[in-house]
Parts: sequence; structure tokens; C-alpha cells
Amino acid sequence: MSEVHLVDHPLVAHKLTLLRRKDASTHSFRQLLHEISALMAYEVLRDIPTQDFEVETPLETTVGQVIDGKKLVFVSILRAGTGILDGMLAVVPGARVGHIGLYRDPKTLVAVEYYFKMPADLEERDVVVVDPMLATGHSAVAAVDRIKECGPKSIKFVCLLTCPEGIAAMQEAHPDVPIYTAAVDRQLDEHGYIVPGLGDAGDRIFGTK
Repeated sequence: MSEVHLVDHPLVAHKLTLLRRKDASTHSFRQLLHEISALMAYEVLRDIPTQDFEVETPLETTVGQVIDGKKLVFVSILRAGTGILDGMLAVVPGARVGHIGLYRDPKTLVAVEYYFKMPADLEERDVVVVDPMLATGHSAVAAVDRIKECGPKSIKFVCLLTCPEGIAAMQEAHPDVPIYTAAVDRQLDEHGYIVPGLGDAGDRIFGTK
């Protein structure tokens, strides 16, 4: 079964509460999502490999550790994944970026792919897939299906919110992919939205609601 990591830091919980407000402006929503994503990156990347690096301080030479950002790939599920991607890149600006375009058929709720672009040599890289909502799980499962075809070293999935149905879908399809989230909400409604949730993340990020 996929491990579910709840990033329950007080700052994340505080900002998520402000993000949920239906009267939060587009600017406020973007800013809060950016801040939460950057905070979550610290937990998501806790086990990222490092290597020794010699550095000269004003007093002497010493050896520290650095990460190889070029071996890390953030994959944004379009369009809403962009909101988390920006926050992650603020913490690891050297990471490569991939994009996968998926939309949810309003009748079947099945994910339909329309775009796929990944960095080269994915088999040498660790992938972090980002999307604000893990709801039905259809988009997340479809995205990870496609990414696995490229044979990356590892995959993690990061979302802002999820629910039992989304977790179950991912665990059934990809039990080897850990899930990182800021909250596990109650359930899905009849339209496939997380409740209590925060509405449609893409519409709220881009002001298209």
C-alpha cells in the first residue's frame, strides 16, 4: 500500500485554513498555495540524496552537503499543478520540470490526456508529481501510469488535499508511490469534488471560476 504522509506542520495547517475560504481572492489563493507548497517541499524532499561538496568559508575550508537538483524532476499535472510547482521550484530552483496535460471528462470523470513532455533520461531521475487535489484519483493514476513508462528511479505524489476515495485509487493502482498531502478531507460529493475541500483549485488559481 502507498504510504500516506500527512504534512501537519502548524504553518501549513494555518495557511490551508486561509486558503479554504470561499472569499479568498485569486491573488491570496495563489500566494497561500505558493507558501504551502514551499513548506511541504521540506518534508517531501527530506530523504533526497546529497553529496559532499568542498567549500571555503571566510575562516577555512570545510566539507558540506549539496543536492543534485538536475536529478530531481517536478512533474506538474496541468493546469492546476502549476500552483504547487512554483512553490516547489522556489525551494529547488535547479530541478527539471515535466508537464502532463489531463482533463476530467465531466460525464465519466475519466482522465483524458492531451499533453506529455518530460526531461530526457528520466530513468536517472527522481520524480515528484504535483497536483493540488487527489479526488477521484483518475488523473493522478493516469499521470503516474504514463510517467512509469519512462522508467524513473522513483516517484512521489504531492497534493494539497485528498480524501479516502483518492487515496484508495492510488494505493490500488500504484502501491509503490508514496502520497504527501496537507489534509485528508471527508469524502467526494456526487460531482467528484472533495468536501469540505476548497472548490476547483484550477479555477481559483487562474481566476476562471
